[in-house]
Amino acid sequence: MDTSPRPIYLDCHATTPVDQRVMAAMLPFFTQYFGNPASVGHQYGWEAEAAVQQAREQLAAAIAATPEEIIFTSGATEANNLAIKGVAEAYLDRGKHMITVVTEHNAVLDPCRYLRSLGFDITFLPVQSDGLINLADLENALRPDTILVSVMAANNEIGVLQPISEIGALCHQRGILFHTDAAQAIGKIPLDVNAMKIDMMSLTAHKIYGPKGIGALYVRRRNPRVQLAPQLHGGGHERGMRSGTLYTPQIVGFASAVQLGIDEMGAETARVSQFRDRLWQQLNQLDGIHLNGHPTQRLAGNLNISVDGVDGQALLLGLQPHVAVSSGSACTSAKATPSHVLQAIGRSDDLAYASLRFGVGRFNTETEIDSVAEQAISTIQALRQVSLGV
Repeated sequence: MDTSPRPIYLDCHATTPVDQRVMAAMLPFFTQYFGNPASVGHQYGWEAEAAVQQAREQLAAAIAATPEEIIFTSGATEANNLAIKGVAEAYLDRGKHMITVVTEHNAVLDPCRYLRSLGFDITFLPVQSDGLINLADLENALRPDTILVSVMAANNEIGVLQPISEIGALCHQRGILFHTDAAQAIGKIPLDVNAMKIDMMSLTAHKIYGPKGIGALYVRRRNPRVQLAPQLHGGGHERGMRSGTLYTPQIVGFASAVQLGIDEMGAETARVSQFRDRLWQQLNQLDGIHLNGHPTQRLAGNLNISVDGVDGQALLLGLQPHVAVSSGSACTSAKATPSHVLQAIGRSDDLAYASLRFGVGRFNTETEIDSVAEQAISTIQALRQVSLGV
């Protein structure tokens, strides 16, 4: 076994470790309460069903929904696909126009591109240099045949928080459904589906110290009642919207993680943002460091920078032994293409390649933050000397 020190983990937008308290809540449902929640004829099924119902209630309370409006999925990618494709099929008689944003996660962009190949008209809104949409652009894009607007709550690369309440109000004034991908937002910022006029919301557990492989889609039942065509058939689980045996341990862990996030949101936001700002203040002592995204309207733990005068791949390789960090979305970081999010806010290809996304999390320490800053600064300085031939 490799006993060398592991890199400091600062990639919490990609995934997070499972909190020990979440693991403790999950463990009994692997071995003791292992029943199928759909097995309603005996105690094992009842125990699992009761645990799932409690989790629904916790998740619903976290976003001001009702338990019946929570549809469990395998994660936010499936939830996004169910929302977008499900609406496209269910509302085909009302129109074939949808609106989204160029900086969305590919789990939204790719289903939209797929629908476009089937004849749907998709508007991809631009963003401003700070990553925020212009609400006037959205309002001007709305049409009589628009059936859905999908805008993510918190960007997975640059952490920008879009004006969700204002977007929801615009959509509801026109009778248009509003979906938001809140994978990065749940448990980190307050979310209220009624106050924000959200009709569908995609959620996942593994960004907030819960297990991988479990997520949910909130689907509004009243004012309006949202209709969705299921994308998985076979058994009619989850109000007929998503068939498949429910994964009870994961569901219990998901709800536990969200509850912890809600309960500790104030203290954790203050702590994580302090560490993020400490890291930025040290890195910003160097010339040619660019902050990507709005300086304040962003997730507390997000710091995304671009660096002048270095090769992006060399920058990541130089940091790898010391720091676990990425240059963009974990879902696309293996591809040799610049971030579409950074391109959308006006960064050149060179700056988009030479970017670092720091995701500060619950278990980081001040000592780690200072060590990461030191390693990043020394790596950038060394690479700049090489590029100058010094």
